[in-house]
Amino acid sequence: MDNNTVVIALGGNALGKNGAEQKEAVAKTAKVIVDLAEEGLNLVITHGNGPQVGMIQNAMDNLAMIQSEYGQTALPASVAMSQGYIGIDLQNAIKYELYSRNIDKKVSTILSQVEVDKEDEAFLNPTKPIGRFLTREEAEKKEADGIKCMEDAGRGYRIVVASPMPKKIRELQTIKTLLEAGHIVITCGGGGIPVIDDYGKLLGVSAVIDKDNASSLLAKELNADLLIILTAVEKAAINFGKENQEWLSDLTVEQAEEYIKQGQFAKGSMLPKIEAAIRFAESGEGRRTLITQLEKAAAGIAGETGTVIYK
Repeated sequence: MDNNTVVIALGGNALGKNGAEQKEAVAKTAKVIVDLAEEGLNLVITHGNGPQVGMIQNAMDNLAMIQSEYGQTALPASVAMSQGYIGIDLQNAIKYELYSRNIDKKVSTILSQVEVDKEDEAFLNPTKPIGRFLTREEAEKKEADGIKCMEDAGRGYRIVVASPMPKKIRELQTIKTLLEAGHIVITCGGGGIPVIDDYGKLLGVSAVIDKDNASSLLAKELNADLLIILTAVEKAAINFGKENQEWLSDLTVEQAEEYIKQGQFAKGSMLPKIEAAIRFAESGEGRRTLITQLEKAAAGIAGETGTVIYK
């Protein structure tokens, strides 16, 4: 891959929360993506799947409750379903936008498996809530079966799973081949389907991989020059929400790490994005991460806005 390759990690606001919202959201997202494609960039699109995978897991859990013969659906299967569900809407929206502009360019969605380490310490302390809310009795039964549950903000109990670090993108060569053939590639949805390598056999594991961490690894392996992490704010900030709030434009890795030590970035929102940005910026000469809003992506690439993290 050359330095025209850009990995774009879409945030939840680019996808919507249900079928109708998703189609409306991806139509707007497609316009931004095609704008960037018209600039000659080779684009790889990744995305979250929080609401979607939760919806799918809830539906499958409810089905198993009503018709027990279907049994439980494993989380990796729900992640795979969410990749297809989101991918086809996003792919078709991008295709239509290309068609509207009379641009002959292909778009492909790749269901992707991302390998994690079965010894990752995250498995010892699962913290990521998934699926429907459970009663205390249901949670206790699952705990007895070895499935960890926790009370979630007074709303009931939920299953919790690990969030291990991604180690290897198993479909990497396929992604490279499609990029080299001129495709816009959609992949690593929801951080990828989490798997471990059991002597050559890939086994799904009950986990959720952070999509920004997976995107950072993908950008590194594609030798991309730029990783764009799209979020709800135009820039990252320190002292967020306070009178002395300060928006950040250019950050060295060292400055970003110092702000992390100060606790400047919220654990559930900006912190994982900054950490993923640092890992990519450190992975090779001249690599940068841009954090900004979807509609500001082009301006961010032009250096007009956003937070850029670099070595």
